[in-house]
Amino acid sequence: MTPEVATVIATLGTELTTYAVKGTVSAVSTKVKSIKEEKNIEKLKNNYDEIISELLEERENIIRIAQSYRTELEKVEISDADIEHLHNTIENVIGVISGYITEDQAYAIGSLKDLINVDTLKTMQLLGFNYKEAIGVPLTKICAKAIERLGEKKPTKKR
Repeated sequence: MTPEVATVIATLGTELTTYAVKGTVSAVSTKVKSIKEEKNIEKLKNNYDEIISELLEERENIIRIAQSYRTELEKVEISDADIEHLHNTIENVIGVISGYITEDQAYAIGSLKDLINVDTLKTMQLLGFNYKEAIGVPLTKICAKAIERLGEKKPTKKR
């Protein structure tokens, strides 16, 4: 887990703890008991509106925190459908490049394909392996460098 992700998760945990400790039910109960004695209808209405607004705001914040947790989880989790797609893609790549590689290379790639299955990848994920960081980031850098090289001018030979 990167330091940035750890910081985000810690912040979300702190915010969630704040709501848990706040004791919304007891706070609302206390407010309702205190306004029961109120005779002025307008003040009573305003007090209830305030309680409702606070509850709605807390609900929105808790939903935001839960969605943030889900977003962080999705950054590192790979779904069964993603694994199946990856497996099929590697199979297709092997078929396309098989005429251009040696038999040993084809065997090595085939072995890699055999490792890409739900059981293996989910187990590695449970152990803390982050595919997107370990594989996606380096592949992104390789692609970026390749694209940059395409833009570089090649010296032309004079005849």
